[in-house]
Formats: sequence, C-alpha cells, structure tokens
Amino acid sequence: MFAVVRTGGKQYRVAAGDKIAVEKLAGDAGETITLGDVLMAGEGDSLADAAKVVVSAEIIAQAKSEKVIVFKKRRRHNYRRKAGHRQQMTLLRIVQVGDDKYEKSAPKAEAAPVATAPVADAAPLDTTPAAATSGDTGSVDTAPAAETAAAKPKKAKAAAPAKDTGTAGEGMVDAPAKKKPAKKAAAPQDDSATDGAADSE
Repeated sequence: MFAVVRTGGKQYRVAAGDKIAVEKLAGDAGETITLGDVLMAGEGDSLADAAKVVVSAEIIAQAKSEKVIVFKKRRRHNYRRKAGHRQQMTLLRIVQVGDDKYEKSAPKAEAAPVATAPVADAAPLDTTPAAATSGDTGSVDTAPAAETAAAKPKKAKAAAPAKDTGTAGEGMVDAPAKKKPAKKAAAPQDDSATDGAADSE
C-alpha cells in the first residue's frame, strides 16, 4: 500500500519500509511519529479513503543537508558577502502505511570462513627478469635498460596555474606570473690562452 503525505510544505509518496529525508521534525532518533496529513492512499490501481489511513514513521537521525553557498554582490560598490547554509532535516523510515507494516529482517549470520592450508610444494618465485640476465654467466645486461631510458622523450613541465590573489574580484584570476629568464650556460674556458701565457714565461 502507498500513501502521499505532506510534511514541511512538501509531498512524499511513501510505502512501508521507505526511507525519506524531510524538513526537521521534533523528536530524537528511535522515536516513532505519526504523519497526519495524508493526501492520498491506495493499493496498486485502486484508491482508498485517505482519512482512514494512518502513516507512522521511525526517526532514524536528525541531520543537516548539503552546504549551500549564499553569495551577495553589488557591483561597483565593493560589497561582497559570502555565507554557507546547511538545512536541518530529519531522516525517517516509514514503519506503517494503513494495514501494511514494515518488519525489520533479522541480521543474517555470517558463514564461517573456510580455512585453506598453505601450499608447501610451491616453488619460490623468480624475481629476476629473464631479459635482464645473460645466460650462465650471471652478469646483468644493462644495455637494453639504458636504451629504453634514452628512447623515452622527456615531458615538458606544465605551466604553473595562475593563483587567485583576490585583488581582481571574487572568482577572477590574475594574469599568470612571468617566467624568469633561463640561466646561460657558462662558456668553456679556452686553455690555449692560459697555455700561451705560461709559454711566454
């Protein structure tokens, strides 16, 4: 059986066992309340007299909804206000709709874990890669590894994202900072000039 109930200015279609989040209602977790404003009730395609249907619910928890940011701005007047809001709400489990009652199912007993014996005949794993070792000598061939490292192109560094200093306005980003000029490599010293000075002595 289903019913349409109104609470907190909103309408909800509920059945026994459903969980809904409604505007804050008085009560603590575990208490049972009655939702009195039943607008419609029925079973399948047939409708029942809503005045005779009783909808009961159990309070699961008192909680808060997701945060909503409230931002006010008056342009050209340096007026900005930012606030957050979390609406109070009550989580309900519908226990009874008319004659239908929700019954909690008993928790299932967990099956005992099956113990497996460790395998004693298992051979130890060979951790050395087959391509890296060269035959009977036991020496490691490092040439392929060096070639693969040299073959990989180096990735260019990504440009640092521009940071928001807050001077350009809320949500606006300042121009990216200029890069520093690259340092020039030191010129190799010419040994011939120093050798000539030494020869002249």
